[in-house]
Amino acid sequence: MATRPQTIEDLMDALRELPGLSARKMFGEYALYLHGKVVALICDDLLYVKPTPGALAVVTAPTMAPPYRGAKDHICLESALDDPDLTIATLSAVAADLPEPKPKAPPKPKAAKATKPKA
Repeated sequence: MATRPQTIEDLMDALRELPGLSARKMFGEYALYLHGKVVALICDDLLYVKPTPGALAVVTAPTMAPPYRGAKDHICLESALDDPDLTIATLSAVAADLPEPKPKAPPKPKAAKATKPKA
């Protein structure tokens, strides 16, 4: 079951006080970005936060589960909509723990097509 767009709208509305937060659809599910860093995944309408040391310090007795088959365990915040303050603190801690994203390389110029001289 894929995440419903309404779930993303509700989550983004609940976390509107967190500047720099965005969501991007990926493979039928969503990734949450904070200041360009992937801090969480939303799969099957549940929020899965990266288990960084900062996040584990914020969430006491976290429920750990993989967001999809074959993934490593993440912190599953089932109450993300019910406790936006905890969610904001957790996502902020993850972003603080992660390195800055690498800058994107500028696009390579396209080679000009060779034209044949007119005879």
